[in-house]
Amino acid sequence: MLDPRWNTFLVLCETMNYTRAAQQLCLTQPAVTHHIQYLEAHYGCRLFSYEGKVLHLTPAGIRLRDFTRSMAYNSNKIEQAMAAGAPVCLRMGTSKTIGEYVIAPKIAAFLRAHPEAKFSLVVDNTQTLLHSLESGWLDFVLIEGFFERSRYETRLFRREDFFGVCSPEHRFAGRVVPTEELKKERLILREAGSGTRAVFEDALHRQNCTLCSFPNIVDISDFSAIKALVMQGLGVSFLYAPVASQELERGKLARFELKDVPMSGAFYFACLKDNMFARSWAEWFW
Repeated sequence: MLDPRWNTFLVLCETMNYTRAAQQLCLTQPAVTHHIQYLEAHYGCRLFSYEGKVLHLTPAGIRLRDFTRSMAYNSNKIEQAMAAGAPVCLRMGTSKTIGEYVIAPKIAAFLRAHPEAKFSLVVDNTQTLLHSLESGWLDFVLIEGFFERSRYETRLFRREDFFGVCSPEHRFAGRVVPTEELKKERLILREAGSGTRAVFEDALHRQNCTLCSFPNIVDISDFSAIKALVMQGLGVSFLYAPVASQELERGKLARFELKDVPMSGAFYFACLKDNMFARSWAEWFW
């Protein structure tokens, strides 16, 4: 069982406000303050500091937060596992490419092997999923794009091709396109925070270029809408191979490459560090 003072500490890390933390914990504000003071005295360091009226974690507080998140998660999962007759309970998050185009066969195999399992899947962009993971709302995530891997336990899930797509009638179809020529086109991209967008932005950075150089950008979070607009010749986009494979096979989309910028992307498994259950999940989903 987790020490209640650690739980108070984690809630305060989430809210960064003593009053809101007290309300969420059904405690008085002096009780929250006492719990934090106890931890600071025990570890011999300040965990929080104020800059003006804004509460911040100190470097020591950040370290304790990362340690405590894993302990709190493991404690909760152990209690679930020890409950008499408790079924397998798994809360999984995936970025949109993986959730919509990759993971369904793996989930089907898991559910066939564990018919009693309590299972939930959240599909969202990479940054939102990492926040949910850190808050203990998800057991693990499968994500694309770039993130600070050192903060998590990670392993490579798979790699996929990443390339430009356009209407088959578009002048880019089947070509290798210079970045300067691409700037003349409307770009239809996933929203900021998505792994798909991050891979494309990284390719631009390798040519000392950013999205600020593109005057016509449309942000859309839905892959079906992106592909429908591209098929109508209303812009071009950049997608992973599984997202565009059916439309490419049917001749509804055409592929193009960005000159001098080879692009590919990796999908990663990530969970909290020191997670006691990560090996089991790897056995289920690999």
